[in-house]
Amino acid sequence: MTAAVIVSLRVKATPQEAFGIFTQEIGAWWRPNALFQLTPHGDGKLRFDPGEGGRLLTTLPNGEEFEIGRITVWLPGEQLAFTWRQASFASGQLTQVEVRFEAVSEETRITVEHRGWDTIPQEHAARHGFPLDVFQQRQAAHWRMLLAHLGARL
Repeated sequence: MTAAVIVSLRVKATPQEAFGIFTQEIGAWWRPNALFQLTPHGDGKLRFDPGEGGRLLTTLPNGEEFEIGRITVWLPGEQLAFTWRQASFASGQLTQVEVRFEAVSEETRITVEHRGWDTIPQEHAARHGFPLDVFQQRQAAHWRMLLAHLGARL
């Protein structure tokens, strides 16, 4: 089993609404973190090209696009999964993100599971030399902050 960062947040929305905000408005709720920059030029503005086989892209201030990953699961209101890479990753180096949307009473629990950081060496720029447990704690804090911004949009 691969190491994973798992965070959840309940939001006052239906699973369909939460999925829509997550995917259609990622450019509005995403907040960059200097520790986890997607490219040496920052995070840019993120967007999904929807559907299985679609992409998660960012457009940088200079207009260039960087493909963060490919969508492997697209089930509106239920689940979203995609590969994840930063610009500093070697060819073929990937992590995986799975997002689940679960109705809980009048709310939706959004759970993000980001797996595969144990395949990225500790000395890699993306890990900043942190041991895996410390890195995962910081990555979890970043995802919690991102979900809080998404929740604020709902």
